[in-house]
Amino acid sequence: MPRMTMIEAIRSAMDVSMEQDDNVVLLGQDIGYFGGVFRCTAGLQEKYGKTRCFDTPISELGIVGSAIGMAAYGLKPCVEIQFADYMYPAFDQIVSEAARLRFRSAGEFSCPLVIRMPTGGGIFGGQTHSQSPEALFTHVSGLKVVVPSSPHDAKGLLIAAIEDPDPVIFLEPKRLYNGPFDGHHDRPVTAWSKHPLSEVPEGYFTSKLGEAEIRRQGSAVTVLAYGTMVYVAQTAAEETSIDAEVIDLRTLLPLDLETIVGSVRKTGRCIVVHEATLTCGFGAELAALVQEHCFYHLEVPIVRVTGWDTPYPHAQEWDYFPGPKRVGEALLEAMEA
Repeated sequence: MPRMTMIEAIRSAMDVSMEQDDNVVLLGQDIGYFGGVFRCTAGLQEKYGKTRCFDTPISELGIVGSAIGMAAYGLKPCVEIQFADYMYPAFDQIVSEAARLRFRSAGEFSCPLVIRMPTGGGIFGGQTHSQSPEALFTHVSGLKVVVPSSPHDAKGLLIAAIEDPDPVIFLEPKRLYNGPFDGHHDRPVTAWSKHPLSEVPEGYFTSKLGEAEIRRQGSAVTVLAYGTMVYVAQTAAEETSIDAEVIDLRTLLPLDLETIVGSVRKTGRCIVVHEATLTCGFGAELAALVQEHCFYHLEVPIVRVTGWDTPYPHAQEWDYFPGPKRVGEALLEAMEA
């Protein structure tokens, strides 16, 4: 089985989808001739033509609004927003139109739209290229929200998202594009070619939306994470020698509550890790759900390890980033309590 980077896996997913279905079209800033700012669409315009993979003006509002119209008329647009930080001008279209179309038309119309966005920090992008806005989307009824953490999942989940009849927000942790990242920024970068999750089937396959994966088996404490934080959590567990069970959520909506509850009831402890800011982050919803469903099994309070409540800094990026040291301290705190 070939090994791919996450960039290559995402490109392969769109290639497979476009080959199977002529209704799949790609649009976004610089995705055609240039192949995208991260090269995720490189070569697809040359292969499928300018009517199926095309560049747009610099207008996120216009990009998403046009794609919603395409979806309503039977196409399957897959939009690229260059950075998740740029999606705010299009937020009204996403919330008021895409997410509501099936409901407001009483099922007469659907919106088979995918919006891809590079998300998260770790690349010295500063406050306008490092945001993690997933909680804004999980608050909106009618959307699905996906955050892959590996090339294998990126391809399988993206094909499933493109085939889904309703709008999917597909958030790609940009720090994982070329390799898994354990949070130690001062160490050499690990390539995907050395990781088992870089083995990706060449052809068609899907990964079901709404199913989490247990990335590390354990019995002492449950760690809920997604995206880059999955590898940070695994590293923290190994460095502290704590028998932590690390769950990769993969999709935030729909959420695999059954896997979460089963793990927390087994371990009696729960830590939630994400890169986004603390207040009203998705971790707050996770903590509430765990408290609601596992209250009599919890031995200690739920702990959240997140970014700080401040714009993402440039000069102090690694003080903001929830690295293995902070996650390790939370693991020790949960065990000592």
